[in-house]
This record gives sequence, C-alpha cells and structure tokens, in this order.
Amino acid sequence: MRITALILGLLIGLGAAPVPAAGPGGVAPDATAPTPPLAARLTGIPEPLRLLREEGAVPGWTVLSGGSVAGHIGSTWELSESIGYSGRPLDVLFAISPDAIVTGAELVQHNEPILTLGISDADIQRYVSGFATLDLSAPPDARAQAMPDVISRATVSTGVIRDSILRSARTLALGRGLIAGGGGIDRVSFEAQSWADLVAAGALAHRRVDMTEAHAALKDGRLPPEPGPGAFLDLWVGLLDPPSIGRSLLGQQEFTAAIGDLSLEEAALFVASNGLHSPRGTAWRQSGVFDRITVRQGDLVQVFTAEDYTRLDAVAAEGAPDFRELSVFRLQAAEGFDPAAPFTVEVRATRPADSGEVVLPMTLDYVLPAAFLLLEPQADRPLWQTEWERKRPQIAGVSLMLVALTLILLLQESFVSRPRLYRTGRMVFLAVTLLWLGWGINGQLSVVQVVAFLHSLLSGFRWETFLIDPVIFLLWGFVALGLLFWGRGVYCGWLCPFGALQELTNRAARALKIPQIAVPQPLHERLWILKYALFVGIVALSFHSMEQALILAEAEPFKTAISLRMLRAWPFVAFVVAILIAGLFIERFYCRYLCPLGAGLAIPAKLRIFDWLHRRPQCGRECRLCEQKCTVGAIDPIGRINPNECILCLKCQWIFHDKDTCTILKRRARGRPAQTGAPS
Repeated sequence: MRITALILGLLIGLGAAPVPAAGPGGVAPDATAPTPPLAARLTGIPEPLRLLREEGAVPGWTVLSGGSVAGHIGSTWELSESIGYSGRPLDVLFAISPDAIVTGAELVQHNEPILTLGISDADIQRYVSGFATLDLSAPPDARAQAMPDVISRATVSTGVIRDSILRSARTLALGRGLIAGGGGIDRVSFEAQSWADLVAAGALAHRRVDMTEAHAALKDGRLPPEPGPGAFLDLWVGLLDPPSIGRSLLGQQEFTAAIGDLSLEEAALFVASNGLHSPRGTAWRQSGVFDRITVRQGDLVQVFTAEDYTRLDAVAAEGAPDFRELSVFRLQAAEGFDPAAPFTVEVRATRPADSGEVVLPMTLDYVLPAAFLLLEPQADRPLWQTEWERKRPQIAGVSLMLVALTLILLLQESFVSRPRLYRTGRMVFLAVTLLWLGWGINGQLSVVQVVAFLHSLLSGFRWETFLIDPVIFLLWGFVALGLLFWGRGVYCGWLCPFGALQELTNRAARALKIPQIAVPQPLHERLWILKYALFVGIVALSFHSMEQALILAEAEPFKTAISLRMLRAWPFVAFVVAILIAGLFIERFYCRYLCPLGAGLAIPAKLRIFDWLHRRPQCGRECRLCEQKCTVGAIDPIGRINPNECILCLKCQWIFHDKDTCTILKRRARGRPAQTGAPS
C-alpha cells in the first residue's frame, strides 16, 4: 500500500502554468498590499481613500472614505493560503462592502499554466472580475448561481480561484461581523492534544509585550517599567469549550468543573500569562469587576465579574510551559455575541500621570479554528463535489474504459489468442481514446501535471485541488496503480489520445503502402536519451522558472493536437504536423524519442511487480519477428523486451499465440524440430 500511495502521490499532479514566479525557491510571498487607486477600483468608491491595515486572526485592510468605513479588502493568500493548480501561491485581492457584497476582485499573482492552453491573463482577469456583486450573506444555492462558471480547459485553475475567493471573502465578512457565523462550537468530539498540537492548530493565540515596548508606552506616567528584553506581558488565550482543547488543557475533572454550569450560548475563555503585568490585577477583590481585561466583538464589549472567574493551578497538556497566572472566564451570552466568531481580548496597563493616566492597551485577536466548529448548516459545497456530480456521464464513460482495459490486460491471453478480436478491439479502443477521451472530454495527461504536483508537495498539497477535474484524477489514479502491475504501457499504449492518433495515422499509412523506416538498433537506443533529458530538463527548470519550464514543455504537442484541436498559431500546428508526418514512416515516432511524459512514467514503472509478457527461449535466437513488428522498437535483437520502452500494445503477445504468424508455432505445426543457430 505504501508503494501504491507513493506512486499515486508522484503522479496525480494536474498541470497548469505560469506568470510571475512565487519567489526564490518557491518561497511563499507576502500578501500584496492594495494601493489607493486599486482600492478605488475594487470598492467602486472614488479617491481620496484611506487604507487602515487590520492585523490579527482575520487580517486585511479597512477602506475609509469621508471618515466612515466604505468597505474591506482581503487577500486570498493571506486569508486562506490559496495554492494554485501549479502548486505555487495564488493571490487575488477582493473588496467587500459593509453589507457583505463583493464589489470587485483583481488577480495580482499566479503561476498557473493557462498560457499553454491558449488562455490569456486577460481571460483569467475577466473571470475574477465576474465575482463582483456576489452577495456573501445569500444562501449557498443563490451564491453558486451568482458566481461565474469555470473556464473550459482551465477547470482546475479557475476552480481553485473560485473556491479561494469565496472562502476568503466569507472569512473576511465573518471576521468583520458582516455576516452570521457557522454552525457553532463542536462540544462533543475529543482528541487528546499536546500544548504544541494546540498551538499548531491555532487553538491558542499568543501575544508578548516586552519591557521596552511597555516603557515606551507608559513612560509619561509614574513608575514606568524599566526597559529591557524581559516580558511585561506574555499572554495566551483560547476557548475551552471544544473538548479537544478544554480536556487537553485542564484534564477531565477541571474541564467538567469549568464548563459544567455554562449554558449552550456561553463559553469558557482560558487565559494564561507570565510577566510583570497581571491581566487580573487585585482591584477585582474589592470591586468584584476585572478592570484590566475585556473581550470585544464588533461593538459588543464583555467585562468580567468575580462570578465569571475560576482560578486554575496548572495546565495538564503535555509540554505546557509554567505560568504565573492561570484563569478561566465565562463569556456570557450577551446580545449578539458569538464565541465561534472572531473576537479580541484586550488587557490594559495603566499608570497615573499628572493629567489623568497613561494607558497601554494590549490586544490579542482570537478565532476558533474551523476544526473545532460544527459544519455550517448551509455551507457552500466544495467545487470538486459539484464537478463530480456535473460530470457523471464522463466519469461513467472513463470508468467503463478503465474497467475494459483492466479486463483486457488481466485476460490478455484470451484477448490476443483471438486475432480478429485483438485487432478490432484495439482499433476500437484507440479510436474511443482519441475521439471521445481526447477530443471529446480533453482527457490528455501531460508532463506539466507531474511538474505541478511536485511543486504542490513543496508549497501545500491539497487533495481537493486535484479532485476538481474528475477525468484527469481518474486517469492518474489508474495510471499510478497500473504502473505497479503493468508499467507505463497502461497509459502510453491505450489511454494517451496523442499516442492513439499516431498509431491510427500510421495504420492508415501502412494501408496506403507508405514505406516504413527501420531505425538501426544502435541509433534507436541512443535516441531514447532525448525524451529522458527533456523530462529532467523540464522538471529542473521549473524550480528556477516555471514560465521557462512551461515553454520547454511545448515539446509536448498534446495541447495543440488534443486540447485545442489544432486551433492554434501556425508554428504549433506545424510542429504537430511534422511529428505526425514522421510517424507515418516510423511508427509512434514521438513516443519513441521525444515524449517527456513517457520518460517520466518509465521511471516509477521500475517498481512494476509483475511480468505479464510471455517469451520463448527461441525468441531472438531463432525468430526476430516480434522485434520487427514491435510498435515502438522495445524488443532488442536477442529478444528481450525493454519495460521502460514497452507500451503494452500486446502485438508481440498476439504473434506469440498466433499459430499462423509465429514462426516457432508454424514449425511445430509442420512437425519440424526447432533449429538452433544464428537468427534468420
């Protein structure tokens, strides 16, 4: 299973291509900050505008016009770490109005291979602009109808853009209080977590203020803290209600005591701190009110009283640091307050001064991660689910082809031992591969997809990205498993539309008596180097410049011949025609010497665990017919089949079983003993 998963992982990439590079070594960039002119375009509000940067759990920019909030701008990369089809960061800036309507969106960075599909940046920008007027507060069905359709031939790239815009825009709207939250806190599920696990999951938020920062803010008051690197306040906060958080932090007994008296509308806030300043202080003992710590959500402010407070003595989570103060505060069910939505914890430090007091507000934004929330009752369905439902006929057709091919390969002796069935069956299968799988539904795999997947492993692999195109996903999944059982020929010999085009055109050339060229074996074997060098060059160059790698990947004629059906600029069409003309004289010329995808598949095919092709001791010694008839010249002069080059066309197996073709069987039929010696 591990080997299968490895191959599936290495091959399930779904390519697309570039524009500006993500940064040296694929390092993720910072979010692009909007300029006032860009903000004016996105919001539709004329300048002058002022942009106020908002940090915290839901970062973004607030747009101010005439002293009032005119809208909010967010970045898909910053809010959802959107990764494109190419495996590189993808960033769209979008604006939402105070009534939660998307007013504009603009693509600012991508590395998608759309240019190789005949789709321009302007096409993508028009698609992104189509999200304007989307009402984020509308029901999911209404939102789905209002969004632009994904672009044909760039389904995955534009689908990822669609999902990242929708997810990020709703996150920003939730964080700014423009729309209601989701389905509430998950108070049932439990999975034990260490302190490090909770920090990594975002269940705990952290803010540290050192003595130097505190001194600068309080220096005009009496007795300001001395500057230095020590902690004035080292603050950690988190919601305890999800058992995975609360039980892990407090242990079962303390967790039950902390939340046992809470209503469903209330929540428990964990507050831990070190440093000189205490979030609790001591005044609450007399007043009954905690005057140093408050919680804010929009215009709502929560102030804690002594009845809301529970003291803790220790943290039970493995790896937790020691704290000076540990507290649990009850978040009351104030009107409109939603603990599942983002909120801000503020701790104040004050010093008396001649003109009143000097205040240092120390804020910490918190949002409960989605992993600890119940699913939104009417959540937007992921695009990949929609695509799988929409393409059910295509999925059924591809699945039928894969089942048929599996039966052919598993029962190959029965298949090839019937010459008419073999010849007719193979021609019909190749015709379906070309006409329906290739030209019909664009089921052509590419080396670009392998490159895209390799980069996605480095910058954030997400299955849902690769599930968006079900046809390509099914093909890659089948090819990955097929490599274990049969080798690269599962795809190259049966499921590659361009390979089918070459074989069918060569078959027509033979019918028209066009002479075939036999490439001398030494030259034939040396020409194999070209496709392997091309594959390595494309992969290596992609780590320097994805754009240049995709230019080199134009050595693949698949996009011109299959995806674009020859509707492309004349140099690309001329290149395809030249390859096909060469293939009239040398069967599958491109597959033999130039295909980088075939080279890429041959490498993991080394893990093949079965050998399904039969040979006799006399093959290559007394008879070289299979060598002469091999579709791609994968049989050497002594009869050995090179699995790196074999496309599993089964022609040699048909000869092997055909008593009217195989010279060994014909000799046996005549009752003549086999001769030994030099091959004829």
